Amino acid sequence: MKVIKMAQAAKKPAVTPLFTGPVTMQTYVDTDESGLFSIRQVNFARGVRNKFHSHTIEQVLIVTEGKGIVATEAEEVVVIPGDVIFIPAGEKHWHGAAEDSTFSHLYVMSPKSETTQLEP
Repeated sequence: MKVIKMAQAAKKPAVTPLFTGPVTMQTYVDTDESGLFSIRQVNFARGVRNKFHSHTIEQVLIVTEGKGIVATEAEEVVVIPGDVIFIPAGEKHWHGAAEDSTFSHLYVMSPKSETTQLEP
């Protein structure tokens, strides 16, 4: 058994063209390719989101702080702490902070999943 203190996990900048602005990540559970899942927290600055993308395997988001938006091509939903979002494999989507709030969510996803950025 391993107990992870969320407040003690280092916030590391996520430098990737997938995000529209500053984002940090905290790793809580990191399994290699043989593992079933990884758990990380993504922390978005106000108004920052990721670009439309999809994953080859399902993703679960658990909102932990702030107010965010989760969107597909068909809809945008405002989410708050305690909301759980299930994103099916292959679904084109984005998620990030509302204009007036920072936003954080945990993501649970297989380390085998591949992400494809679908927006320049």
